[in-house]
Amino acid sequence: MNNKISDKIINRLTLYHCILSDFIAQKIDTVTSVQIATLLKIDDSQVRKDISLLENSGKSRVGYHVADLKKAIEKTLGFSHPKNAFIVGAGNLGLALAKYDNFLNYGLNVLALFDNDPLKVGVTVNKKEVYHISKLPELAKKMGVQMVLLTVPRSASQQTVDFLVQSNIKYIWNFSPSVLSVPEGIEVWNENLMGNFLHFSYKISN
Repeated sequence: MNNKISDKIINRLTLYHCILSDFIAQKIDTVTSVQIATLLKIDDSQVRKDISLLENSGKSRVGYHVADLKKAIEKTLGFSHPKNAFIVGAGNLGLALAKYDNFLNYGLNVLALFDNDPLKVGVTVNKKEVYHISKLPELAKKMGVQMVLLTVPRSASQQTVDFLVQSNIKYIWNFSPSVLSVPEGIEVWNENLMGNFLHFSYKISN
């Protein structure tokens, strides 16, 4: 992936990809920047600028070929190179993520779950086994996994992250409601579910 592409642009490109997937399902062959911009309520010049970063031959005035533009986004964002990952925390959220099959369409291959609850260990969810957390270092090395989706409670989040760092996990998608402290070289993406809800709550209340 092009390192010059900012997080904001990456976020918009994923939204464009969702729109293009819907268009393909509706058997729509071409799309304009204006159509995409209207759906997302942004300026169409921003859409054209974002798409210009892709290896795509479409022209905004004529219309982009939907399938080709979708493939260009997938190539740029690395969808075609699956990343193996574990889910740590087999609670309600972890189990829900394990059941979400669309991850693989975006290049994310969840191989297994981990928890410290003996009642959950050995359970299979969507063909993915739940292992005891103590097995993670061994299996991460064996399977070449460096990415984790973290869904543990706040009270266990930092201790779990310290363990993950010691287990050579380099990338953490954090779904836990806490800010994590990690050493340099470890990447953390925070999925702020409550923050997003409170954003809507504030708008509704004002």
